[in-house]
Amino acid sequence: MSINMVSSVPWTKSFFPLWFWNKTRVLLTHHYRYHHRHSPLSDTDMTEEGVVVSLQEWQGWGTTSPLPTMVSQIVEDLKVLEEDLDAHMNFGGNGGKLQVSEGNFRVQEDKKHRATYQALGDSEKKLQFYSARQIACRILGSRGYLCQKCWLPMEDCMCSKVTSCSLYPGIRFWLYMHPKDFLRQNNTGKILWQVFGVDAATLCLFGIPEHEEIMWNSLKMAGKSNVWCLYPNKNAVLKSVQNVFGEESVARDEVAPSKQLKVDTTQHFILIDGTWSNSAAMFRRLQDKAKSVWGDEDLSCISLNPGASAMHKLRPQPSWDRTCTAAAAAGLLSELQLLPQFSSVELEKQAEAVEHALTVLLDALTNRRLRMGRSITRKMRHTNIQ
Repeated sequence: MSINMVSSVPWTKSFFPLWFWNKTRVLLTHHYRYHHRHSPLSDTDMTEEGVVVSLQEWQGWGTTSPLPTMVSQIVEDLKVLEEDLDAHMNFGGNGGKLQVSEGNFRVQEDKKHRATYQALGDSEKKLQFYSARQIACRILGSRGYLCQKCWLPMEDCMCSKVTSCSLYPGIRFWLYMHPKDFLRQNNTGKILWQVFGVDAATLCLFGIPEHEEIMWNSLKMAGKSNVWCLYPNKNAVLKSVQNVFGEESVARDEVAPSKQLKVDTTQHFILIDGTWSNSAAMFRRLQDKAKSVWGDEDLSCISLNPGASAMHKLRPQPSWDRTCTAAAAAGLLSELQLLPQFSSVELEKQAEAVEHALTVLLDALTNRRLRMGRSITRKMRHTNIQ
Protein backbone atom coordinates (compact mmCIF):
# COMPACT_ATOMS: atom_id res chain seq x y z
CA MET A 1 0.00 0.00 0.00
CA SER A 2 2.80 2.33 0.81
CA ILE A 3 4.31 1.71 -2.63
CA ASN A 4 1.14 2.78 -4.36
CA MET A 5 0.97 5.89 -2.23
CA VAL A 6 4.50 6.87 -3.12
CA SER A 7 4.05 6.21 -6.83
CA SER A 8 0.92 8.29 -6.92
CA VAL A 9 2.59 11.46 -5.66
CA PRO A 10 2.14 14.12 -8.36
CA TRP A 11 5.19 15.92 -9.82
CA THR A 12 4.23 19.33 -8.57
CA LYS A 13 6.13 22.53 -9.19
CA SER A 14 7.27 22.55 -5.53
CA PHE A 15 8.69 19.02 -5.68
CA PHE A 16 10.66 19.29 -8.92
CA PRO A 17 13.06 22.09 -7.87
CA LEU A 18 13.95 20.20 -4.66
CA TRP A 19 14.67 16.95 -6.51
CA PHE A 20 16.65 18.78 -9.19
CA TRP A 21 18.73 20.68 -6.61
CA ASN A 22 19.60 17.52 -4.63
CA LYS A 23 20.73 15.74 -7.79
CA THR A 24 22.75 18.73 -8.95
CA ARG A 25 24.39 19.11 -5.54
CA VAL A 26 25.60 15.48 -5.60
CA LEU A 27 27.07 15.89 -9.09
CA LEU A 28 28.81 19.14 -8.16
CA THR A 29 30.26 17.56 -5.01
CA HIS A 30 31.80 14.68 -6.97
CA HIS A 31 33.08 17.12 -9.61
CA TYR A 32 34.74 19.33 -6.97
CA ARG A 33 36.36 16.43 -5.16
CA TYR A 34 37.83 15.02 -8.37
CA HIS A 35 39.32 18.33 -9.48
CA HIS A 36 40.55 19.15 -5.97
CA ARG A 37 42.36 15.82 -5.71
CA HIS A 38 44.08 16.36 -9.07
CA SER A 39 44.65 20.09 -8.76
CA PRO A 40 48.28 21.31 -8.53
CA LEU A 41 47.15 23.66 -5.74
CA SER A 42 45.89 20.85 -3.50
CA ASP A 43 49.33 20.27 -1.97
CA THR A 44 49.24 23.62 -0.21
CA ASP A 45 45.49 23.95 0.40
CA MET A 46 44.64 24.56 4.06
CA THR A 47 40.86 24.14 3.82
CA GLU A 48 39.04 21.11 5.20
CA GLU A 49 39.57 19.38 1.87
CA GLY A 50 43.35 19.99 1.97
CA VAL A 51 45.46 16.84 1.92
CA VAL A 52 48.63 18.17 3.54
CA VAL A 53 49.51 19.58 6.93
CA SER A 54 51.63 22.67 6.27
CA LEU A 55 54.85 23.38 8.14
CA GLN A 56 53.20 26.45 9.66
CA GLU A 57 50.30 24.41 11.02
CA TRP A 58 52.60 21.65 12.29
CA GLN A 59 54.88 24.03 14.17
CA GLY A 60 51.87 25.93 15.46
CA TRP A 61 51.07 22.97 17.73
CA GLY A 62 54.27 23.59 19.70
CA THR A 63 57.05 21.84 17.81
CA THR A 64 60.20 23.19 16.14
CA SER A 65 60.84 20.26 13.80
CA PRO A 66 60.11 19.84 10.10
CA LEU A 67 56.86 18.03 9.34
CA PRO A 68 57.55 14.30 9.90
CA THR A 69 57.42 12.37 6.64
CA MET A 70 55.25 9.55 7.94
CA VAL A 71 52.73 11.92 9.57
CA SER A 72 52.34 13.77 6.27
CA GLN A 73 51.91 10.50 4.36
CA ILE A 74 49.25 9.18 6.73
CA VAL A 75 47.28 12.44 6.49
CA GLU A 76 47.35 12.17 2.70
CA ASP A 77 46.30 8.51 2.84
CA LEU A 78 43.38 9.34 5.11
CA LYS A 79 42.14 12.06 2.77
CA VAL A 80 42.49 9.81 -0.30
CA LEU A 81 40.53 7.06 1.45
CA GLU A 82 37.87 9.59 2.34
CA GLU A 83 37.46 10.50 -1.32
CA ASP A 84 37.57 6.91 -2.54
CA LEU A 85 34.81 5.91 -0.12
CA ASP A 86 32.88 9.14 -0.68
CA ALA A 87 32.63 9.41 3.12
CA HIS A 88 33.77 11.99 5.64
CA MET A 89 36.13 11.41 8.54
CA ASN A 90 34.56 12.14 11.91
CA PHE A 91 36.65 12.55 15.03
CA GLY A 92 35.60 12.83 18.64
CA GLY A 93 35.80 11.39 22.10
CA ASN A 94 38.94 10.93 24.16
CA GLY A 95 42.02 11.52 22.05
CA GLY A 96 40.20 12.52 18.86
CA LYS A 97 39.50 8.95 17.76
CA LEU A 98 37.79 8.17 14.49
CA GLN A 99 34.05 7.82 15.00
CA VAL A 100 31.36 5.83 13.21
CA SER A 101 30.20 7.80 10.16
CA GLU A 102 28.26 7.38 6.95
CA GLY A 103 30.14 5.18 4.50
CA ASN A 104 31.84 3.07 7.19
CA PHE A 105 35.00 5.15 6.95
CA ARG A 106 36.23 4.11 10.40
CA VAL A 107 35.75 0.41 9.65
CA GLN A 108 37.57 0.61 6.33
CA GLU A 109 40.37 2.76 7.70
CA ASP A 110 40.79 0.40 10.64
CA LYS A 111 41.22 -2.57 8.30
CA LYS A 112 43.67 -0.68 6.15
CA HIS A 113 45.88 0.62 8.94
CA ARG A 114 45.94 -2.76 10.71
CA ALA A 115 47.02 -4.47 7.50
CA THR A 116 49.75 -1.87 7.02
CA TYR A 117 50.93 -2.31 10.61
CA GLN A 118 51.06 -6.11 10.36
CA ALA A 119 53.02 -5.92 7.10
CA LEU A 120 55.81 -4.04 8.90
CA GLY A 121 58.10 -6.77 10.14
CA ASP A 122 60.47 -4.48 12.02
CA SER A 123 59.37 -3.44 15.53
CA GLU A 124 60.95 0.00 15.10
CA LYS A 125 58.92 0.66 11.93
CA LYS A 126 55.78 -0.49 13.72
CA LEU A 127 56.41 1.97 16.53
CA GLN A 128 57.01 4.80 14.08
CA PHE A 129 53.82 3.98 12.15
CA TYR A 130 51.78 3.72 15.35
CA SER A 131 53.06 7.08 16.63
CA ALA A 132 52.63 8.84 13.29
CA ARG A 133 49.04 7.61 12.89
CA GLN A 134 48.11 8.73 16.40
CA ILE A 135 49.50 12.19 15.69
CA ALA A 136 47.98 12.49 12.21
CA CYS A 137 44.49 11.64 13.50
CA ARG A 138 44.83 14.06 16.40
CA ILE A 139 45.84 16.92 14.11
CA LEU A 140 42.97 16.32 11.70
CA GLY A 141 40.50 15.93 14.55
CA SER A 142 41.66 19.13 16.26
CA ARG A 143 41.64 21.51 13.30
CA GLY A 144 39.37 24.44 13.98
CA TYR A 145 38.46 23.04 17.39
CA LEU A 146 41.51 23.31 19.66
CA CYS A 147 43.69 26.36 20.22
CA GLN A 148 47.12 25.52 18.85
CA LYS A 149 48.91 27.11 21.80
CA CYS A 150 47.10 25.73 24.86
CA TRP A 151 45.38 22.70 23.24
CA LEU A 152 42.04 23.66 24.77
CA PRO A 153 38.79 24.17 22.83
CA MET A 154 38.62 27.68 21.41
CA GLU A 155 35.90 28.78 23.83
CA ASP A 156 38.10 27.73 26.78
CA CYS A 157 41.42 29.17 25.52
CA MET A 158 43.64 30.15 28.44
CA CYS A 159 46.53 31.77 26.50
CA SER A 160 45.74 35.33 27.58
CA LYS A 161 46.08 34.33 31.24
CA VAL A 162 49.48 32.63 30.99
CA THR A 163 52.50 34.77 31.84
CA SER A 164 55.63 34.08 29.80
CA CYS A 165 59.01 34.00 31.47
CA SER A 166 62.62 33.49 30.36
CA LEU A 167 64.17 30.25 31.56
CA TYR A 168 67.69 30.48 32.95
CA PRO A 169 69.91 29.74 29.87
CA GLY A 170 71.93 27.14 31.78
CA ILE A 171 68.86 24.87 31.80
CA ARG A 172 67.01 23.26 28.91
CA PHE A 173 63.94 21.06 29.14
CA TRP A 174 63.07 18.26 26.72
CA LEU A 175 59.43 17.17 26.76
CA TYR A 176 59.60 13.52 25.71
CA MET A 177 55.90 13.06 25.00
CA HIS A 178 53.87 9.96 24.20
CA PRO A 179 51.66 10.34 21.08
CA LYS A 180 48.54 9.69 23.18
CA ASP A 181 49.35 12.83 25.18
CA PHE A 182 49.83 14.97 22.07
CA LEU A 183 47.00 17.58 21.88
CA ARG A 184 45.47 16.15 25.04
CA GLN A 185 43.54 18.94 26.74
CA ASN A 186 44.69 18.13 30.29
CA ASN A 187 48.30 17.56 29.27
CA THR A 188 50.60 19.78 31.35
CA GLY A 189 53.86 19.47 29.43
CA LYS A 190 52.59 22.03 26.90
CA ILE A 191 52.67 24.62 29.70
CA LEU A 192 56.46 24.63 29.72
CA TRP A 193 56.87 25.98 26.18
CA GLN A 194 53.93 28.29 26.70
CA VAL A 195 55.82 29.84 29.60
CA PHE A 196 59.47 29.48 28.50
CA GLY A 197 59.24 29.16 24.70
CA VAL A 198 59.88 26.25 22.36
CA ASP A 199 63.66 26.65 22.37
CA ALA A 200 63.95 26.41 26.17
CA ALA A 201 61.34 23.65 26.52
CA THR A 202 61.40 21.54 23.36
CA LEU A 203 58.82 18.94 22.38
CA CYS A 204 60.12 15.51 21.36
CA LEU A 205 57.45 12.99 20.33
CA PHE A 206 58.05 9.35 21.19
CA GLY A 207 58.50 7.22 18.06
CA ILE A 208 58.87 10.16 15.65
CA PRO A 209 62.39 9.82 14.16
CA GLU A 210 62.74 13.47 13.14
CA HIS A 211 62.00 14.58 16.72
CA GLU A 212 64.18 12.01 18.43
CA GLU A 213 67.09 12.78 16.12
CA ILE A 214 66.92 16.50 16.99
CA MET A 215 66.91 15.76 20.71
CA TRP A 216 69.71 13.21 20.65
CA ASN A 217 71.93 15.38 18.47
CA SER A 218 71.68 18.08 21.15
CA LEU A 219 72.25 15.62 23.99
CA LYS A 220 75.32 14.12 22.32
CA MET A 221 76.81 17.60 21.88
CA ALA A 222 76.10 18.40 25.55
CA GLY A 223 77.77 15.22 26.78
CA LYS A 224 76.43 12.56 29.14
CA SER A 225 77.54 14.43 32.26
CA ASN A 226 75.13 17.25 31.41
CA VAL A 227 72.07 15.12 30.64
CA TRP A 228 69.53 14.09 33.28
CA CYS A 229 66.20 12.31 33.21
CA LEU A 230 63.54 13.20 35.78
CA TYR A 231 62.28 9.70 36.42
CA PRO A 232 62.11 7.49 39.55
CA ASN A 233 64.19 4.62 38.17
CA LYS A 234 63.77 1.73 40.61
CA ASN A 235 66.66 -0.20 39.07
CA ALA A 236 69.29 2.43 39.83
CA VAL A 237 70.53 4.43 42.78
CA LEU A 238 68.24 7.43 43.06
CA LYS A 239 70.00 10.77 43.04
CA SER A 240 68.48 13.91 44.44
CA VAL A 241 69.14 17.43 43.21
CA GLN A 242 71.34 17.90 46.28
CA ASN A 243 73.30 14.70 45.49
CA VAL A 244 73.92 15.74 41.89
CA PHE A 245 74.66 19.45 42.23
CA GLY A 246 75.35 19.88 45.95
CA GLU A 247 79.10 19.21 45.99
CA GLU A 248 79.66 21.47 43.00
CA SER A 249 77.64 24.21 44.66
CA VAL A 250 79.81 24.17 47.78
CA ALA A 251 83.03 24.48 45.76
CA ARG A 252 81.73 27.37 43.67
CA ASP A 253 80.21 29.17 46.63
CA GLU A 254 83.52 29.09 48.54
CA VAL A 255 85.36 30.67 45.60
CA ALA A 256 82.94 33.47 44.69
CA PRO A 257 79.82 33.59 46.86
CA SER A 258 78.81 37.07 45.69
CA LYS A 259 79.23 36.59 41.96
CA GLN A 260 76.40 35.61 39.67
CA LEU A 261 76.58 32.12 38.20
CA LYS A 262 78.20 32.06 34.78
CA VAL A 263 76.65 29.89 32.07
CA ASP A 264 79.51 27.72 30.86
CA THR A 265 77.49 24.55 30.26
CA THR A 266 73.81 23.83 29.80
CA GLN A 267 72.13 21.13 31.86
CA HIS A 268 69.62 19.15 29.79
CA PHE A 269 66.64 17.70 31.68
CA ILE A 270 64.41 15.11 30.00
CA LEU A 271 60.82 15.04 31.26
CA ILE A 272 58.89 11.90 30.31
CA ASP A 273 55.43 13.15 29.42
CA GLY A 274 52.92 10.32 29.33
CA THR A 275 50.82 8.09 31.54
CA TRP A 276 52.68 6.01 34.08
CA SER A 277 51.83 2.86 32.12
CA ASN A 278 53.39 4.32 28.95
CA SER A 279 56.36 5.93 30.70
CA ALA A 280 58.11 2.59 31.33
CA ALA A 281 58.43 1.88 27.59
CA MET A 282 59.51 5.47 26.95
CA PHE A 283 62.19 5.24 29.63
CA ARG A 284 63.50 1.94 28.21
CA ARG A 285 63.81 3.56 24.80
CA LEU A 286 65.81 6.42 26.28
CA GLN A 287 68.08 3.97 28.12
CA ASP A 288 68.69 1.87 25.02
CA LYS A 289 69.58 4.94 22.99
CA ALA A 290 71.84 6.27 25.75
CA LYS A 291 73.76 2.98 25.84
CA SER A 292 74.21 3.02 22.07
CA VAL A 293 75.58 6.57 22.28
CA TRP A 294 77.64 6.52 25.49
CA GLY A 295 78.27 2.88 26.30
CA ASP A 296 76.95 0.56 28.98
CA GLU A 297 76.13 3.11 31.65
CA ASP A 298 72.49 3.97 32.30
CA LEU A 299 71.08 7.41 31.65
CA SER A 300 71.47 9.41 34.86
CA CYS A 301 68.19 9.95 36.69
CA ILE A 302 67.12 12.52 39.26
CA SER A 303 64.35 11.94 41.76
CA LEU A 304 62.56 14.98 43.18
CA ASN A 305 61.06 15.47 46.62
CA PRO A 306 57.50 14.10 46.49
CA GLY A 307 54.61 16.50 46.16
CA ALA A 308 51.28 16.45 44.35
CA SER A 309 50.35 19.24 41.96
CA ALA A 310 47.02 21.03 41.71
CA MET A 311 46.27 19.02 38.55
CA HIS A 312 46.08 15.88 40.69
CA LYS A 313 42.46 16.84 41.38
CA LEU A 314 41.44 16.33 37.74
CA ARG A 315 44.05 13.98 36.28
CA PRO A 316 44.52 10.96 38.57
CA GLN A 317 47.99 9.64 39.33
CA PRO A 318 48.81 6.14 40.63
CA SER A 319 49.57 7.62 44.05
CA TRP A 320 49.62 11.02 45.74
CA ASP A 321 53.43 11.25 45.66
CA ARG A 322 53.42 11.17 41.84
CA THR A 323 53.08 14.46 40.02
CA CYS A 324 52.38 15.86 36.56
CA THR A 325 55.04 16.95 34.07
CA ALA A 326 54.81 20.70 34.59
CA ALA A 327 54.77 20.34 38.37
CA ALA A 328 57.91 18.18 38.15
CA ALA A 329 59.66 20.94 36.21
CA ALA A 330 58.56 23.53 38.77
CA GLY A 331 59.76 21.27 41.57
CA LEU A 332 63.16 20.88 39.93
CA LEU A 333 63.56 24.65 39.60
CA SER A 334 62.55 25.15 43.23
CA GLU A 335 65.05 22.59 44.48
CA LEU A 336 67.84 24.03 42.33
CA GLN A 337 67.06 27.49 43.70
CA LEU A 338 68.08 26.29 47.19
CA LEU A 339 71.63 25.60 46.01
CA PRO A 340 74.16 28.46 46.28
CA GLN A 341 75.23 28.48 42.62
CA PHE A 342 71.63 28.92 41.46
CA SER A 343 70.48 31.36 44.13
CA SER A 344 71.11 34.44 41.98
CA VAL A 345 69.28 33.43 38.78
CA GLU A 346 65.69 33.75 40.09
CA LEU A 347 64.67 30.15 39.51
CA GLU A 348 61.93 30.59 42.12
CA LYS A 349 60.21 33.14 39.86
CA GLN A 350 60.45 30.74 36.94
CA ALA A 351 58.95 27.98 39.08
CA GLU A 352 56.14 30.32 40.16
CA ALA A 353 55.35 31.12 36.52
CA VAL A 354 54.88 27.39 35.81
CA GLU A 355 52.77 26.88 38.92
CA HIS A 356 50.60 29.87 37.98
CA ALA A 357 50.05 28.42 34.48
CA LEU A 358 49.09 25.11 36.08
CA THR A 359 46.47 26.89 38.16
CA VAL A 360 45.15 28.63 35.04
CA LEU A 361 44.89 25.27 33.25
CA LEU A 362 43.12 23.69 36.22
CA ASP A 363 40.61 26.55 36.33
CA ALA A 364 39.95 26.32 32.59
CA LEU A 365 39.38 22.56 32.72
CA THR A 366 37.22 22.83 35.84
CA ASN A 367 35.02 25.54 34.33
CA ARG A 368 34.62 23.49 31.16
CA ARG A 369 33.57 20.40 33.09
CA LEU A 370 31.07 22.36 35.14
CA ARG A 371 29.62 23.95 32.02
CA MET A 372 29.21 20.52 30.43
CA GLY A 373 27.67 19.03 33.57
CA ARG A 374 30.60 16.70 34.24
CA SER A 375 32.06 15.79 37.61
CA ILE A 376 35.11 17.65 38.89
CA THR A 377 35.80 15.13 41.65
CA ARG A 378 38.98 13.12 41.29
CA LYS A 379 38.30 9.42 40.74
CA MET A 380 40.16 7.23 43.19
CA ARG A 381 42.28 4.50 41.65
CA HIS A 382 42.97 1.11 43.11
CA THR A 383 46.57 0.31 42.28
CA ASN A 384 49.45 -1.74 43.57
CA ILE A 385 52.03 0.86 42.57
CA GLN A 386 53.96 2.03 45.59
